[in-house]
Amino acid sequence: MRDAGWPRAGDEPASGVAQLIPPGLDAVLVLLRHGQTQFIVEKRFQGAMEAPLTSLGELQARRAGRKLAAPATPPTLPIPDGPPLAIVHSPLGRARHSAELAVAEMNAAGRTTPPLRPDAGFCEIAQGSWEGLTDEEITARFGDSLAGWRRWPTRFHAPGGENLEAVETRVQTALAKLMAELAADSEPGTHDRHQVLGYGDGAPDQRRWSMVVGHGGVFRVVMCVLLGLSMEHFWNFDFGLGAITVVEIRAGRAVLRTLNYESHLGGDSRPAAEESAERNASGAL
Repeated sequence: MRDAGWPRAGDEPASGVAQLIPPGLDAVLVLLRHGQTQFIVEKRFQGAMEAPLTSLGELQARRAGRKLAAPATPPTLPIPDGPPLAIVHSPLGRARHSAELAVAEMNAAGRTTPPLRPDAGFCEIAQGSWEGLTDEEITARFGDSLAGWRRWPTRFHAPGGENLEAVETRVQTALAKLMAELAADSEPGTHDRHQVLGYGDGAPDQRRWSMVVGHGGVFRVVMCVLLGLSMEHFWNFDFGLGAITVVEIRAGRAVLRTLNYESHLGGDSRPAAEESAERNASGAL
């Protein structure tokens, strides 16, 4: 049970984000995108299709796990010192395998982790008739809908695929579960403290944190939901392969602390990072 210090529901704006994030919640959410897959190498749209990790993709996941085990090692990541409360992953194989590899490295470094948990709410956006096809093949067969998707993602989607309204609904449900877990039996925070970095007291970070291992497309939706943005902002975020993003929840308010952190991946992953950026621009998921 929350103690009397938690604000009542009526004290908060009646918005989707206010209902999603418990009032007063102090916590951290980490997003880890899966590693490179064979479909990405072949420049095929993945969506909800299965695509195995390449050897480089496995390396990216392992390196992410090593960084998550030692976030205070420069360049630092703003992740609390304790073990994660939950590690959730998309049920698709590329996300599950990336989570397994990352967790194995965290455990090898002495960082304890909870059992992995699949959640279909974080599955990649289904791209229907586009899945398994290359950009050139999709342009030739579905040029108008692809062009619309790249420009107006709330008005266009792949034939037979998911629209963003449906994805937003399932993401909200999945996030609400994670937020409720983080809030359970925890002390509420307050906005009556410094909101600018650099003014902290230097004490160890004891907040709870959880991690989601998933996909670039669904993470764009996650960011819009957490930050209270409309899905028109879907293309305003990019997520590289094996990259880490950190969202801090300060007294119920989501703050983007680190977006698309890739320093842990090393020089041999740079070509893949550039390829990932090009793929993001193409509209492929």
